Amino acid sequence: MAPVTAAGEEMYALVERLYPLCRSITGDGVRATLDIVGEYVPLQVHEVPTGTQVLDWTVPQEWNIRDAYIADAAGNRVVDFAASNLHVLGYSLPVSATMPLADLRGHLHTLPDHPSWVPYRTSYYKPEWGFCLAQETLDALPDGEYEVRIDSTLTDGHLTYAEHVIPGQVADEVIVSCHVCHPSLANDNLAGVAVATFLARALAEQRPYYTYRFLFAPGTIGAITWLARNADRVELVRHGLVLACAGDPGHLTYKQSRRGDAEIDRVMRHVLSASQRPHRVTEFTPYGYDERQFCSPGFDLGVGSLSRTPYAGYPEYHTSADDLGFVSPAAMADTLAVCREAFAVLDRNRRYVNLSPYGEPQLGRRGLYDSLGGRSDAKEAQMAMLWVLSLSDGEHGLLDVAERSGLPFDTVAAAAGALHGAGLIKA
Repeated sequence: MAPVTAAGEEMYALVERLYPLCRSITGDGVRATLDIVGEYVPLQVHEVPTGTQVLDWTVPQEWNIRDAYIADAAGNRVVDFAASNLHVLGYSLPVSATMPLADLRGHLHTLPDHPSWVPYRTSYYKPEWGFCLAQETLDALPDGEYEVRIDSTLTDGHLTYAEHVIPGQVADEVIVSCHVCHPSLANDNLAGVAVATFLARALAEQRPYYTYRFLFAPGTIGAITWLARNADRVELVRHGLVLACAGDPGHLTYKQSRRGDAEIDRVMRHVLSASQRPHRVTEFTPYGYDERQFCSPGFDLGVGSLSRTPYAGYPEYHTSADDLGFVSPAAMADTLAVCREAFAVLDRNRRYVNLSPYGEPQLGRRGLYDSLGGRSDAKEAQMAMLWVLSLSDGEHGLLDVAERSGLPFDTVAAAAGALHGAGLIKA
């Protein structure tokens, strides 16, 4: 794993700021989250009205919550939204009532296998109300009457999402997506939000070849809304990556696009393997995060997903144990480093045509051999030039050269730059 860097510490500090906010697929928690992210990178914020048809879905009513609790006969709050926003079933209807524990139990959610943890549960599209609590808390409740209060609203409003675009040398786009709908869950997905934010900052310091579009949106409905509103220009998206669960102690996992052979798939496989980091590459499945929306057959975009331990792959997933102690600056720094390495390859992986294809061109009289003098990797750099010349047929990219030759991609890209500068190849 990468060492803790300044960026790792800053990403962790961002997660700390975002952690207390109660987010959902709509509402003021999303807006507050985007306001904070907007302090790091400029955002274009979009508000899509309730009732808007987006593909096969409809933008739902907006949900906001101010307070919620269960109080015993003495007025003590035995479950309190103020203590943790996970205590309320997401999208709960408002309720104000007094009822016996026997009736209340049908609205309570616990984790018997982890009796001290509070689960994260939602009911976005089915009208319901409820509370989430630790099993040990429920076990300690005596029979009797309890005051139940959820001060929430479900009204016509908006779905909110934001974009940050880094212009490139070409209009073709790389989309980087993360979801901003989960409440106090540090790994899923505040770590992904933090890595995306700092990746955007890093790319903005360069002059990338591709245009990079960062999407901060609620899961599922947010990506669907973006696709519906951008269907006429989605063909510009050449590559993409969904970031999630980016800060836990597990090894990196890359989930391939539906195609399985998209360029982003090849780049991620190459970078992870070349880095010698412990990692896994998994096949696409139509379950998970928003890669399944981008990869749906009507769009079939080359979008994969990068995480550490994948969704539902760790006990803390969707529970109060996914807290600030579960993520680390070092893990987020490592995820960020892999993203930067991958996009550095993607941005330079172009096809060239050999302008002197009949026989080997004389590199010495062009000063290309002389430029290698004194270099410790002179032989490797020389071989890279020969390989680039050999495979510059308009059909092979530099990643093909690196994979076939076994040479580092950076060495191959440097050789291509030297040959291009000498007028021996063209893009």
